[in-house]
Amino acid sequence: MKILVLNCGSSSLKYQVIDMDTRNPIAKGLVERIGLEGSVLTHSALARKKEVIKTEIKNHTKAIELVLKQLVDPEYGALKDLKEIYAVGHRVVHGGETFAKSVIINPTVMKALKDCIELAPLHNPPNIAGIKACQKMMPETPQVAVFDTAFHQTISPSSYIYGLPYEFYEKYGIRKYGFHGTSHKYVSQRAAILLKKPIEELKIISCHLGNGASIAAIRGGRSVDTSMGFTPLDGLMMGTRSGALDPAIVTYIMCRENFTVDQMNDFLNNKCGALGVSGISSDFRDIEVAAKQGNNRAQLALDIFDYDVKQYIGAYAAAMGGVDALIFTAGVGENAPNTRASICKNMEFFGIDLDLEKNKVRGEEVDVAKTNSRCRVLVIPTNEELMIALETLELTK
Repeated sequence: MKILVLNCGSSSLKYQVIDMDTRNPIAKGLVERIGLEGSVLTHSALARKKEVIKTEIKNHTKAIELVLKQLVDPEYGALKDLKEIYAVGHRVVHGGETFAKSVIINPTVMKALKDCIELAPLHNPPNIAGIKACQKMMPETPQVAVFDTAFHQTISPSSYIYGLPYEFYEKYGIRKYGFHGTSHKYVSQRAAILLKKPIEELKIISCHLGNGASIAAIRGGRSVDTSMGFTPLDGLMMGTRSGALDPAIVTYIMCRENFTVDQMNDFLNNKCGALGVSGISSDFRDIEVAAKQGNNRAQLALDIFDYDVKQYIGAYAAAMGGVDALIFTAGVGENAPNTRASICKNMEFFGIDLDLEKNKVRGEEVDVAKTNSRCRVLVIPTNEELMIALETLELTK
């Protein structure tokens, strides 16, 4: 049984076809620069050579048409017929309060997704475009929406309500939603398997650390708090995003720099974070190289990021009354031993005792805590595509 997983960004499309018998991808690829000059599809299938197609791709419908064509291509494809695809799972960034779990897509769901556009204006429109394209070209194939926000719908009002007049929540839905839910859910379930304990008995802190980054407190398999808020701008300082700020800073900068609302939004999302502090790059690998060469601003950016993560670990351990497992995942979390070591330094009083030798790994699923550490420290490569495929299968089988 094969599931197609689609992740539509504003100008990109990532995809995988996963064989659910083996839980391994048999084809995957990336379409970049949709609607822009220099559009390109990079496609690879199991035991086939990689294919790169440079052609005009005007919109997501054209992108999906091209992807589906490649999936059944005699030379480069992985399928004989599109009918082999049992269902399609779509990553949808924002489900608001309407969706606390994944759903089979129907007209009512589509209307609700459109209603959530104002909460995620950069993300939900391409998600919807991808769904419509698949509905047009694969009308008999079930379509499922899997939401970034759904996993965090279990957090309590005391965690998600902001210190604003309550009617702003009632009128506009202003509250903490949280994101990266699919990743946090996947790695927490893997942690329970690795530790050979029921997830219902575990207190877990999951650190999804990449260019975008968030922390989640997970008790008994349910999210009880998370660092991202109303939008993915909140929480940790990230690659280009500022993270949490004194809100007065926003109006102060707007007045001094004569920024419009759109300019300020672009500034906070794309020109701040590690890029803004270091002045070098939003890529933590570049920043780490510069720091080793003696660049003080690069080192400062790393120190700020590590300190931010450490603060959230402490806060969430307090919120849950302890922690049994600390998880590092995503690009930085999986592949930056120095970052993990810096974050865990002097955390022994929380029961977090890192083994520096075991920690010298990248991209492996492994426990890097000392044998006698009360809290296990796990490196778990995330697999959001598989999580989406599993939820899609569960709903459609």
